[in-house]
Amino acid sequence: MSAESTGYDAARITVLEGREAIRKRPGMYIGSTTVRGLHQLVLDEVGRAVKASLAGRDGRGGKVEVTLTSDGGVRVTDDGPGVPFEDCGKSGAPGLETLLTRWFGRAGHERHDRSTVFMAPWTGESSVTNALSSRLTAEVRREGVRRVQEFARGVALAPPADAGPVTGSGTTLTFRPDPEVFDTVEYVFAVLAARLAELAFLNPGLDLVLTDERSPDGPQRARFRFPGGVGEFVTFLDAQAGEWFIPDVIAFEREDPRMAGGMDVALAWSGTHEERIRSFVNSLATHNGGTHETGLREGIAVAVDVYARAHGLLTAADPALRADHVGADLTAVVSVKLDDPELTDCTRRTLGNTAVRACVAEAVREHLGAWLEEHPREAEGIVDRILRSPVRD
Repeated sequence: MSAESTGYDAARITVLEGREAIRKRPGMYIGSTTVRGLHQLVLDEVGRAVKASLAGRDGRGGKVEVTLTSDGGVRVTDDGPGVPFEDCGKSGAPGLETLLTRWFGRAGHERHDRSTVFMAPWTGESSVTNALSSRLTAEVRREGVRRVQEFARGVALAPPADAGPVTGSGTTLTFRPDPEVFDTVEYVFAVLAARLAELAFLNPGLDLVLTDERSPDGPQRARFRFPGGVGEFVTFLDAQAGEWFIPDVIAFEREDPRMAGGMDVALAWSGTHEERIRSFVNSLATHNGGTHETGLREGIAVAVDVYARAHGLLTAADPALRADHVGADLTAVVSVKLDDPELTDCTRRTLGNTAVRACVAEAVREHLGAWLEEHPREAEGIVDRILRSPVRD
């Protein structure tokens, strides 16, 4: 069928760029215009704020405050160094005004590294938040000066203006989601609280505060800070589920240049007869697993198998424990932070970095193996649970 017969040719193609493209097809950038996309809008800014807050702190400490304001807006504040409004000519780093007004492409304008905090399979950008907000106010506290700039639906209303001296540093974005774009502009406190709690577990020492000022009965406030990191995460997951079997949580962290990143791992055996393994890359939940989760299972299997044979709990005639044998009563969290994470499959919820598998397996084998030798009574109970697991029948 020819273009002439259909009446369709190149002259009918409309090319949308930047702000227009975002507002025309918002679902391409935040997933949807439902409440899920609304939450993603604020979570993307939380990810930016967390990265800024952790900058220069070796990934530890820092504070981010999220406030649901009484007028239906959201305020996200970090205590980082403060993003300058102007582009940095020497480093080529974009300034805040550029970040808020230019779309750099779906994959982001810079290479992701281990400091990047993924709040969704595709990292959102502040230009998207700005374009989808009816009003946005950007405030920077830097080098003793406070500067402010106003935007309306992604367009700057005026240049950045000095707003007087200030102590401390950081960046604050206050925005109101555009009701012309979203089906609803009502945030759900519990949904945001759950994601912030998870983020705090995965970034030990980070202080996250969520405040809801919308209620006539007064503000609702929740604070999330877990210096124990993924070890506390495992404790939390098991406390939700019920009875403990092993009172100790086996937790460790390790940097490994072979995988261009680091890992935080925690595991424990409970009496719930369930397997709960949670895996993450750069704070993003990998619901479909991947190389880090495979490495975790393989490391556990080898460590338990070696211990069981050394202590006569398995004989030479018994088959080796496989990775799918070790899940009975196991609660575990494996979190990796990588300089160049590879998210695979159509949902981008599977980690594909091949080096991660061997690195995590080796680390788990060493740490769990040492723990089993130091805790023979608990080790015997773990081996017994695994050997009696129905998956081995």
